[in-house]
Amino acid sequence: MDFSAFPLPTYHWHLFLCADQTKPKCCEQALGLETWIYLKRRLKELGLEAGEPRIYRTKANCLRGCDHQIEGPILLVYPGSYWYHSVTPEVMERILQDHMLGGQPVAEFLVTAGTLVDQ
Repeated sequence: MDFSAFPLPTYHWHLFLCADQTKPKCCEQALGLETWIYLKRRLKELGLEAGEPRIYRTKANCLRGCDHQIEGPILLVYPGSYWYHSVTPEVMERILQDHMLGGQPVAEFLVTAGTLVDQ
């Protein structure tokens, strides 16, 4: 199948946020949704949905971090496979400013970076 007629935009970052879980484990459902709504609003306000760097966002039902006792909401950032814990709206703002725009991961809330796949 030829997909050239449907060009996909390129993104600098792709953020997956654990929010609105069917069976909340890592955080209260309301907190996950509050952070998700905040992320959507800030990306629009900062012009990062269509600007540079372009950031794509995906709401995930569960990223399975709770299986490893990671406090949520959990944010997974690609490329680089950066896993963040306790991502409240305030923490999300720091991640947007320091990591996405400034290039410096927020170590205080970083669980790990790099692949989690056994090689």
